[in-house]
Amino acid sequence: MGLYKRGTVWWMSFTHRGRQIRKSTEKEDKKLAIRIFDKLKGELAEDKWFESLAGEKITFSEMLDKYMAEYSAINKAPRSHERDKGLRKHLEPVFGNIVLTDITPRQINDYKVRRRQEGASPRTVNYELIMMGHAFNLALREWEWVKENPVSKVRKEKVNNFIERWLTFEEEAKLVKASPKWLQEIIVFAIHTGFRESEILDLTWKQVDFNRRTITLYEQKNKSIDTLPVNQTALQVLKERYESTGGASLRVFLNECGKRIFAQNLIRSFHGAIKKAGIERLRFHDLRHTFATRLVQNGVDLYRVQKLGRWKTTSMIMRYAHHYPESLRPGIETMDRGFPENITNLSQSPKSKGSRPLLRLVTP
Repeated sequence: MGLYKRGTVWWMSFTHRGRQIRKSTEKEDKKLAIRIFDKLKGELAEDKWFESLAGEKITFSEMLDKYMAEYSAINKAPRSHERDKGLRKHLEPVFGNIVLTDITPRQINDYKVRRRQEGASPRTVNYELIMMGHAFNLALREWEWVKENPVSKVRKEKVNNFIERWLTFEEEAKLVKASPKWLQEIIVFAIHTGFRESEILDLTWKQVDFNRRTITLYEQKNKSIDTLPVNQTALQVLKERYESTGGASLRVFLNECGKRIFAQNLIRSFHGAIKKAGIERLRFHDLRHTFATRLVQNGVDLYRVQKLGRWKTTSMIMRYAHHYPESLRPGIETMDRGFPENITNLSQSPKSKGSRPLLRLVTP
């Protein structure tokens, strides 16, 4: 522990909690530097000294600038990066000018409550808190700006993810009939592939292999690369699209003007078709649910459903098994085979002659 000079300024060197620390007194006068050092030694002896944090001078907006430039823009898919920009628009007016060390769990909770009162959904509020918490984690672990993450102490909103909605064949026919040609192709393709909205709109011809009847997806939500088979219905949609454009376009799906389809235009047209068809409570993402539900209804095991739909775990698709109880019947019927020797069908009830034998335990 001691004072030393670096250039014209006096510096302090000391050990605190097993860590060597060098800190400037910001003074050129040695006597003033000694006073500061003596005060510090007293605080160290009483364990009242706290190291100055960069977060005491860095605002929330400055943290988000760094997060967006060094993490979101580089490590996230373009669509996720755009979503982060939208989340920032809600967070910044409230926290933007506050320095990081002054942001408390109570302030964050008040923000959460206010957003819900404004009509924001639980999922949206959670997305905002998740991004905020991730930025604070980087500030804590990598940038060393703060000593704790205040978002980690705030409870997330409860979200009901169990949405049981899929199209019946009758509803599908009505929806297709109520849609323009370009939207018909997308709806049928979505139902028969389970692709997400962005995966369909961004699909290019170089991803399609007509000979192998496959499509390769590169930049996905689960950050993997998958080559997936397509059925005859989806393949027919692709062939008709290719013949209509001669393969000259970059993307597979185009609007009626032969231009790129933007997500907001797709959703607007989709909602218009739903209203025209008289269908209630349907989102575009429910076409993906329809894909999974129909696979289960046709007896496809959940492992294959998981791989075809590219869900991370089988548990994420367990809800589809409940959509169609008959898909579970082959499993329960295996219980009718291979009984142990101490269980047998001994007799038939006189009143139920010709019916299936009853089971009865054999007592010793």
